[in-house]
Amino acid sequence: MTTRKNADSDVSRIDHTAELSTHRFKYYDFAMAAFVAVLICSNLIGAAKLSQLWGFTFGAGVLFFPISYVLGDILTEVYGYARARRVVWAGFGAVAFMAFMSWAVVSLPAAPGWGGQGAYEDVFGLTPRIVLASIIAFWAGELSNAYVMARMKVITRGKHLWTRTIGSTVVGQGVDSLIFYPLAFLGIWTPTQVATVLVTNYVLKVAWEAVLTPVTYRVVGFLKRVEGVDVYDKDTNFTPFSIRS
Repeated sequence: MTTRKNADSDVSRIDHTAELSTHRFKYYDFAMAAFVAVLICSNLIGAAKLSQLWGFTFGAGVLFFPISYVLGDILTEVYGYARARRVVWAGFGAVAFMAFMSWAVVSLPAAPGWGGQGAYEDVFGLTPRIVLASIIAFWAGELSNAYVMARMKVITRGKHLWTRTIGSTVVGQGVDSLIFYPLAFLGIWTPTQVATVLVTNYVLKVAWEAVLTPVTYRVVGFLKRVEGVDVYDKDTNFTPFSIRS
């Protein structure tokens, strides 16, 4: 594997994705598992509840869903676009299965004497239109986030990580929001309501990413040290329609 050491570091800089084929990663699978877990929980648990703090009403999941973008940034920065893309596809499959399982379990007839069917349907009875919008928006948003993150890393020569994490989130969350809210709610809510919720939730998600920047720095630094690599996507095939790493 042709690599070179970064200055004052034990981390090998890798400019060509093929050079990663023989490298053994210690924490990539854990990062993937964390990403999928946050994604499923924020969609299944957080999406079912509206909360209000200081007069501001929001979906509870908005507090946790941006963590998936933080993890996406970490995955792209440490492991490169191709491996981040593979994780996004894993998340896509997990959310699709979650939606199918929710529909199947809710559709099963309740046993005589069990009085929880109504409450169960309220919590887990996902609307097909919202599920479809969520899956499409997630896929497009996360891959946009990873692409911008990877390209900016090459342009900035690996410096100023905060510009990449926030910049990629501005684009990724923008793509996600512009797809999800109109596709899920236009015609159900007024255009003004859709626009208001889209903008307020978008701002909250980007702000949350900015607040978590110090955490991102620490996790990225730790993973680069223990994995011993720093990936630059100079010859990566950026097609979104692949799971190859």
